Amino acid sequence: MRNITLKQLRLLSAAARGGSFIAAAEAGHVTPPAVTMQMRQLEDEVGLPLFERHGRGFALTAAGREVLAAAERIEVVLADCAAGLAALKSLTSGRVTVGVVSTAKYFAPQMLAAFARVHPGIDIELVVGNREDTIAAFTGGRLDVAIMGRPPEDVEVESAPIGDHPQVVIAPPDHPLAKRRAIPPQQIAGETILMREVGSGTRLLAERFFAKHRIKPRIGMEIGSNETIKQAVMAGLGIAFISAHTIAAEIADGRLVVLDVVGFPEIRQWYVVRLVAKRMMPAARALRDFLVAEGRRFLPKVGDYQQAASRRRRRSG
Repeated sequence: MRNITLKQLRLLSAAARGGSFIAAAEAGHVTPPAVTMQMRQLEDEVGLPLFERHGRGFALTAAGREVLAAAERIEVVLADCAAGLAALKSLTSGRVTVGVVSTAKYFAPQMLAAFARVHPGIDIELVVGNREDTIAAFTGGRLDVAIMGRPPEDVEVESAPIGDHPQVVIAPPDHPLAKRRAIPPQQIAGETILMREVGSGTRLLAERFFAKHRIKPRIGMEIGSNETIKQAVMAGLGIAFISAHTIAAEIADGRLVVLDVVGFPEIRQWYVVRLVAKRMMPAARALRDFLVAEGRRFLPKVGDYQQAASRRRRRSG
């Protein structure tokens, strides 16, 4: 049955409906001899006669009725497929898997919720992980798009900026530097630094800062999550470099302060990234376009943190 063609099945269906090969030829826009040849090939493939002649007409044999029933089921499946593809094109349905680095989990859900309100028929799967895990899933083709601060460099990607990604230095509110303004970078040399894991974007930023100012940091500990770093800073274990998008609640209620270190906040970018080798379906493309066009409005403004730090200093002064 592997060599049976859709054209043969449709000619069989047309012959059964019209009662002759001539009717099938007219329906299929071919000649009657062509229909005869196709039906003979179909019978050879099946290995049984499909037609019984009765005078000028014919009837389907039991084998013919089996093949006709299969042809009808195939047409139903193809119709369902066509409807599904049409739905994908119109974005009334579909599925997209989004990977976000852990720092982006503080705002990515709001972006995706806004997209879901515009396209309620599209299913969204959100996968959160550290940079290493997210890149592994991304390069492995398991993600349709990813949100990260630094696109991978060892694979061909298409990336587009979403908006600013400010990096700041945080401390507990009772820290000696909390009330200082324009803190020289060298002043950080005497502080205990809490660092993210090797390979994270925040770790790389801190290392560049130390190298630029020839600072040999006193690293207190290496911590693999922003939440744990914030708790450690609040406990007085040290200060830390961190994304400003992770500390809104702690700044608002005074559990953390942003240190006024010269050169900070350092502004990086958030990107939405797709793997060039992975073909984008309409739902994934719609989400990518939405994030590029609308994602910026879901990011907290850098000034919010500067103002919060300033208000904290005035209240403490």
